[in-house]
Amino acid sequence: MPTQLNVYLNFNGRCREAMTFYQQCLGGDLALQRIAESPMAAQMPSAAGANILHSSLTRNGTLLLLGSDMIGANIKQGNSVALCLNCSTDQEINTFFNNLSAGGEIRMPLHQSFWGSTYGELTDKFGMNWMLNYTKN
Repeated sequence: MPTQLNVYLNFNGRCREAMTFYQQCLGGDLALQRIAESPMAAQMPSAAGANILHSSLTRNGTLLLLGSDMIGANIKQGNSVALCLNCSTDQEINTFFNNLSAGGEIRMPLHQSFWGSTYGELTDKFGMNWMLNYTKN
């Protein structure tokens, strides 16, 4: 398997909601493992059992996102991370952009960039920054 970069997102009790939203926006298969269903359950307070220990969203054999509730209250939303999604069709970038921006903020509408791609930026309703890019072959 070649080296690849995977995005791992941490949420404060909202992992299931966020990852379900991303699945609705991007499609694919979502796997969620609750703390209560893991070997860690005995080491955690029972109230944490419903939180997500690990989740993954895959589409067409490609890992799109990983997520968890494990960091909890230490999460600080910021602008140091952006998720760059390179799309494969014009329809796909438009669909993904519209879906991900619902309830969020469009920072740069989709437009024809100087490098020849359709490009746009947004912050979704969970505070995650996205850059979407489509280069026509």
